[in-house]
Amino acid sequence: MRVAAVDCGTNSLRLLVADLDAESGEAVEVERRTTIVRLGQDVDRTGVLAAAALRRTFAALDGYAAIIASLEVAATRVVATSAARDAANREVFLTGARTRLGVPPDIVSGDEEARLSYDGATRGLRPGDDLATPLLVLDIGGGSTEFVMRPEAVGDVMGRSLGIGSVRLTERHLRDDPPTQQQRDAAVTDIDAALDTLELPLAEVNTLVGVAGTTLTMAAMVLDLPAYDRNAVHLARIDTAGLLRAVDAIVAMSVAERRDLAFMHPDRADVIGAGALVLGCVVRRLGLDTLVPSSHDILDAIAWSLAGPRT
Repeated sequence: MRVAAVDCGTNSLRLLVADLDAESGEAVEVERRTTIVRLGQDVDRTGVLAAAALRRTFAALDGYAAIIASLEVAATRVVATSAARDAANREVFLTGARTRLGVPPDIVSGDEEARLSYDGATRGLRPGDDLATPLLVLDIGGGSTEFVMRPEAVGDVMGRSLGIGSVRLTERHLRDDPPTQQQRDAAVTDIDAALDTLELPLAEVNTLVGVAGTTLTMAAMVLDLPAYDRNAVHLARIDTAGLLRAVDAIVAMSVAERRDLAFMHPDRADVIGAGALVLGCVVRRLGLDTLVPSSHDILDAIAWSLAGPRT
């Protein structure tokens, strides 16, 4: 079954076209695209989707629609997250996306977003991957960050979403280039205050699995990759001491210096400092020695949701 999945995040718009075999659980990627559209530009301050952000998003969706049509997919699902949840004028986005893609976007709750992130990150794991449970899946987005785990005492997946995304925190605190120490401290205070409200048994976590652009980029930095390679970072073991040094380094850089890094997506360079601060705060709080990045995430789960419930 060939399906198309579209993830409309606060910072990035992503497309996956894949051939899924529900019986074997195998997926063959046909097309995967990421476009930085910054749909959530200024939403934290204004409460609405900016006209320029909508134009960028609709232009990218036009391109995705053409790809989907050319690849003759059987089903398409579009999921929108933090920016669309928070915007008073979300109907403009919903109408525009439906017109272009032919299906209405699903604006998922933060908890559902977290569950999808967990499903995407863990679906491809095999017994030989040897990851100690319980796992905590961390998805740092532009508008929010999702945390999800399956505590042994509960048995079911527990997901939570906090409003500490990279775009939101950059707009709120990191206004200088590079940000001042006072701005960094204010962002960390904001992040730690949000983490204090997280109702998950973090003391039980044995493995931290990180998904999405911030974590994968920071993993590439620790690994000193000559260019970004999603296969090279997937399920690598990242030493958290080295990761925290990388967080300090990336936050202290100017946007121009970040763009010069071979593994950096140029349109992510202005907000990755805030995302790195979130990652650093979570890593310090957990106290684990390693981070395991996964290149499978909510986008993969959106695709698999079209094949029916997970068995």
